[in-house]
Amino acid sequence: MTAKAQGSKDRPWIFRTYAGHSTAAASNALYRSNLAKGQTGLSVAFDLPTQTGYDSDHALARGEVGKVGVPVSHIGDMRALFDAIPLDQMNTSMTINATAAWLLALYIAVAEEQGADVAKLQGTVQNDIIKEYLSRGTYVFPPAPSLRLIGDIAAYTYREVPKWNPMNVCSYHLQEAGATPAQELAYALATGIAVLDTVKAQGAVSDEDFPQVVGRISFFVNAGIKFVAEICKMRAFTDLWDEICAERYGVEEEKFRRFRYGVQVNSLGLTEQQPENNVYRILLEMLAVTLSKKARARAVQLPAWNEALGLPRPWDQQWSLRMQQILAYETDLLEYDDLFDGNPAVQAKVDELKALARAELARIDDMGGAVQAIDYMKAQLVEANSARLRAIEAGETVVVGVNKFTSTEPSPLTAADGGILVVDHGVEAAQVDALKSWRETRDAAAVDAALADLKAAASEGRNIMPPSIAAAKAGVTTGEWGAAMREVFGEYRAPTGVAKSAADNVQGLETVREAVEAVSSRMGRRIKFLVGKPGLDGHSNGAEQIAVRARDCGMEVVYEGIRLTPAQIVNAALEESAHVVGLSILSGSHLPLVKEVVDRMKASGLDDVPLVVGGIIPEADATELRAYGVARVYTPKDFELNKIMTDIVDLVAAESAEAA
Repeated sequence: MTAKAQGSKDRPWIFRTYAGHSTAAASNALYRSNLAKGQTGLSVAFDLPTQTGYDSDHALARGEVGKVGVPVSHIGDMRALFDAIPLDQMNTSMTINATAAWLLALYIAVAEEQGADVAKLQGTVQNDIIKEYLSRGTYVFPPAPSLRLIGDIAAYTYREVPKWNPMNVCSYHLQEAGATPAQELAYALATGIAVLDTVKAQGAVSDEDFPQVVGRISFFVNAGIKFVAEICKMRAFTDLWDEICAERYGVEEEKFRRFRYGVQVNSLGLTEQQPENNVYRILLEMLAVTLSKKARARAVQLPAWNEALGLPRPWDQQWSLRMQQILAYETDLLEYDDLFDGNPAVQAKVDELKALARAELARIDDMGGAVQAIDYMKAQLVEANSARLRAIEAGETVVVGVNKFTSTEPSPLTAADGGILVVDHGVEAAQVDALKSWRETRDAAAVDAALADLKAAASEGRNIMPPSIAAAKAGVTTGEWGAAMREVFGEYRAPTGVAKSAADNVQGLETVREAVEAVSSRMGRRIKFLVGKPGLDGHSNGAEQIAVRARDCGMEVVYEGIRLTPAQIVNAALEESAHVVGLSILSGSHLPLVKEVVDRMKASGLDDVPLVVGGIIPEADATELRAYGVARVYTPKDFELNKIMTDIVDLVAAESAEAA
């Protein structure tokens, strides 16, 4: 069947940019500016303390406030964030998971203050905790209470906020963690099944109303550079979700079975080297989720060309927005029916992906579902990511400007200010001071009563949303809400996925192994490498790959996962008698956290233990860290893991020779 022009144009998707930084007031100014430029929806990035249920003055929040998103500590911050933005006229996506119930409660409370009809609110909370255990790391509570909270939000919103999506099943971070298209399909669909099974088991939604809840489940996906495969993946998602809704849940109405998704295209493939090439990558990836009408995204947000360097500036975000607008308004894409229906190559790839995904879903089902299969899925993602990196190192996967066509002219885009926005170091202190003032001026008795009811609701199994909204109005802070929930539900540490060695077929691995054996033999014990992630940054992919490769090289590796304080890392280095310490930080908080680790290592007599650091670190910061005592600084351009391993062996060898 050939594509035909339609009688009328299809509506464009929602245009978004993922944004938020520094303070609520600064983020509000950015939102209003972007809306004035033609953005049609908001996508809110919260900072890591907010995402993990801590106040800005908590010990773990040090260095993280306002770095990867906006800090929202209480209803006053939420008011400032949406000042002069009528929420009943907005479609707002909030990338929030463990604390989704709390941030949604704050949003509803502010909407009510604005005089909005809450039933008209439109938007989404991401609220996908399973992928947090697998890839992103902003989990707080164990799986069972986390699923209960997702169920509470779904049961509340379908009645009170019926246009709101209570969950975005988020496969985006699965691909960032290395998932193949089939894994991304299977693990995301398994998550959707786990949530709907939980809602059904809770009994808070009648059988008659259950299809409405199914119809409000949306997805948030990733589109990589293999854009033909990505088009096929999205068509497979559409078919499989329809199949699951009809066969597993008996949903008859087509509108409730529709696969609705928003997308941010791939940030994993953005390169620090020749960053201007990222514009083409982003464009091609956007085509993957817009060309096929049958599987077209409902909302699109694009990264900026310079996100591998640091925080994009407003102009960079505008450039990405203009890319969407040109496709939607200048081309004739929206005038046609699906361009791929009847294409045999596309259909063959779709069928292949569906078969692979069904097989993986069956494996997960045999294990008892997504929650019971977390360890398995995490290990699979780490191995898939290892395979991806091995292919880049070997040159089997070409990345222009990285492992091929590397000669380049200097980029004028990065000449003036480095091409990124820098968050003022005074932001954190100002936020902490404002938080202290907030606590001093609120009604303490009202706060205590609200927290008591919140804990009672959590303990008794009552829906968490009404007491959370009441707590928001009473002036409860994010950290207090998080502490109350931790007290009832406890905390969780996800698997690292690095228990087994990756593979032996890595180019140049044997040479590094020989060097490890030689130095270990000389010292009388095996090189011990401590890998640590200080602060709240949950992007553990890089740390996992370093840990896996170090183990493959024959080193003894100590890696306990994410969210450690500098004190805990230094204590572990002492207890383990580590020869070298490696820190991974991608949240922009590298300067304060690394310096604290250096200071504590010196105070503990570990100043002879080399410290290496990896992350998205501007060269000026890297120079500062080296001057402070860091032995090596690695950024995304350092993709050759064996070279990093050789550096580590050389550092240990030099230190041991000096000690001898």
